[in-house]
Amino acid sequence: MKWFPNPVFSMGFLFWWFFVCQSVGASQNLSVTEDGHFLQYEDGTPFFYLADTAWALFAQLSEEEIDYYLSDRESKGFTVIQTVILLYGAVDRENYYGETPLIQMDPHQPNEKFFETVDHTVHRATEMGMFFAILPTWGMHWSTENEESIFDAEKAYSWGEFLGNRYKNENIIWMLGGDQTIKNSDERSIVDAMAHGLEKGGRGKHLLTFHPRGPGSASREVGDADWIDFFMHQSSHAAHDHDNGLFIEEDYQLNPPKPTLDGECRYEALQVGFYFEGNNRLDRFDDYDCRQAAYWSMLSGACGHAYGHNSVFQMWEPGMPGAFGVNIPWKDALDHPGAFQMGIMKEFFESMPWQKLVPCQRLVKDGPIFRGAKIRAALANDNSFAVIYSPRGEPFTIDQLMISGLKHNEYWFNPKYGYRDKIMEPDTIGFQTYTPPTSGRGNDWVLVIEDASFSTRFKNLRGGITDVPDEISPDGSL
Repeated sequence: MKWFPNPVFSMGFLFWWFFVCQSVGASQNLSVTEDGHFLQYEDGTPFFYLADTAWALFAQLSEEEIDYYLSDRESKGFTVIQTVILLYGAVDRENYYGETPLIQMDPHQPNEKFFETVDHTVHRATEMGMFFAILPTWGMHWSTENEESIFDAEKAYSWGEFLGNRYKNENIIWMLGGDQTIKNSDERSIVDAMAHGLEKGGRGKHLLTFHPRGPGSASREVGDADWIDFFMHQSSHAAHDHDNGLFIEEDYQLNPPKPTLDGECRYEALQVGFYFEGNNRLDRFDDYDCRQAAYWSMLSGACGHAYGHNSVFQMWEPGMPGAFGVNIPWKDALDHPGAFQMGIMKEFFESMPWQKLVPCQRLVKDGPIFRGAKIRAALANDNSFAVIYSPRGEPFTIDQLMISGLKHNEYWFNPKYGYRDKIMEPDTIGFQTYTPPTSGRGNDWVLVIEDASFSTRFKNLRGGITDVPDEISPDGSL
């Protein structure tokens, strides 16, 4: 029996299918918010820059492995993947398919076979609604003092124009720099030329930033550049409890303002201070170090945060060369706790109008102000809510009068597991001391105080931000 479709239904289906094809996988552009401190989509929706670091992605993985990696990171809430095309010291290194990025190490001769994998990867991320923050090259390849340098200003412009044009319709953020300090005017001209080439090729569609050598800030390196849209710093990997919020604080005060974030801090499972002579190779950064850096950054005014894992950024597997004491296969490392907790952190902030937050240390009247237990606080620009982070669970005192309303809602939020517990609804306003539920290293807590008449209305999001039940029945059920 032949099926003759209803013409009205068919027309409706065609319109629906056209809409789906247009909306799913469509590239999106980002811009800076009007106040200069955050990022947003074209329609004004806030964009939370939560990056995973995968420097060796293009150099190491097959397309099937790349799809596996991207699906994992998307499921954990990451919105950005940071990677590099010309990897550090590996311009002539073959990728999984035996292809080098350049022919005869010449920036004028990109290898089409190599870029088929890059095309696949970038387009796959765009389909998933994620962004790639890409370094066109690691810094050693433009440094005039490095024997592996292959760029001058003309080649840098050409390379930038090629990349900008090739990926002008994908979800891209361009990063210049590449863990390298600009030491002279020739190097600055190379970096500027590459940036202008990217702008020309991409027709000005994509945001540009600069990834500095750590510890360092893009604002100090290229703060006067006409091409930079937001700042990035590398707080680096020297020590536990290194206050990366100091970098954000400095950038936040600049005029005109630009968004800023920590693009490279302490990687999970990385040897602490590996570059210091005599460092303890068994001392590794853990998920707590990652959380502390993330919340310190966000409450200092960052527009997002970048996470990294020692195994994942190298895409290391047993039997292959590795660095910095790497000893865990990258696929196993994908599920280390820090990655999950970064997704929880993003969803915590997205459960409130987080782009209203302004750093406000004046809110804290007493409590630790130095080193690992340092309290950081932010207050909404309309005074409707405040967020305070205690990295060691140490008590602190808040001036409640700075938060609007005669009645407040107060919550403890656990950033490790992603649950919140309502404390009380005080109807008196004054100086109040709060003691987190637990204390010590690894026992970090976030306090949220909100005007009860202007509630931020926390949402139960995918990361598991849920209330602790008030009562448990005798049989143990909720």
